[in-house]
Amino acid sequence: MMMSSVKVESVLKASAVIGEGPVWEESAQTLLFVDIVGQKIHRWSPNTNQIQSVETGDTVGFAVPRRSGGYVAGVGRSIVAVDWSTQTMSSLAEVDEDKPNNRLNDGKVDPFGRLLAGTMEKEVRPAEFQRHQGSLFSVTSDLTVTKHLDKVDISNGMDWSLDQRTFYYIDSLALTVDAFDYDSNTGQIGNRRVVYRMEEGEGLPDGMTLDVEGRLWVACYNGGRVINIDPATGVRLQTVPLPVMKTTSCCFGGPDYSDLYVTSASLGLGQSERRLQPLDGDIFRVTGLGVKGRPSNSFSG
Repeated sequence: MMMSSVKVESVLKASAVIGEGPVWEESAQTLLFVDIVGQKIHRWSPNTNQIQSVETGDTVGFAVPRRSGGYVAGVGRSIVAVDWSTQTMSSLAEVDEDKPNNRLNDGKVDPFGRLLAGTMEKEVRPAEFQRHQGSLFSVTSDLTVTKHLDKVDISNGMDWSLDQRTFYYIDSLALTVDAFDYDSNTGQIGNRRVVYRMEEGEGLPDGMTLDVEGRLWVACYNGGRVINIDPATGVRLQTVPLPVMKTTSCCFGGPDYSDLYVTSASLGLGQSERRLQPLDGDIFRVTGLGVKGRPSNSFSG
């Protein structure tokens, strides 16, 4: 495919401190995303350019649609139900209760309606960041919380293979994209292996999504790009440069899922850096990739 057909444009001046967790909502043709440190969940319509927001009162790692209506979000260390119409939240479950310095980070729903969500130590001063504090949990429809991994640094991107037998997962500081065998009946994971190791200059692997060809698109934090990986071979097939360094996550959307939406962050940038990188914190749309994504899953609880 000719790279010249790929177009990257800033489509929303979100001014996000840490824009994250984009999810395309097919019914409304809207993009759902969060600002973790800005403590907001946003819904944006590309058709009308209208944006609606709910304040969460604490860090919000992710928000995903819920089958019974509204959303489920990771706020602080709580899995909460979000009623968008009343802008209210109610707690469903807690994680990492013994680790008050942790917070929920990325979360995603598997093809069977389970929510997987991970934690990390809150961003304090980087020199004080304690490693291996995070975990990865699943939450089922009856709100049973199961811990699958511990000693995680920054629990991040997730997705599932087309045959639903493989779970792809990122612990950012490991600088790898990993795969596990996935048991669709129990949600258990095992047989961890590395499918891609980040190269010099690619930054930290952050959020990711799978396309209809079974390939991964990984946002590279501090790398200013999204990379396309074939997990079967571990080969990087394509690099899409973005005009911001802190690319955080991505999802396919648009009427036929051929647009790749990419979130970004402006965290830690001084005024002079903001002038040099005025688009930090924006939402970007990448078109012309010649591949489509898949609809998101809704939480069954």
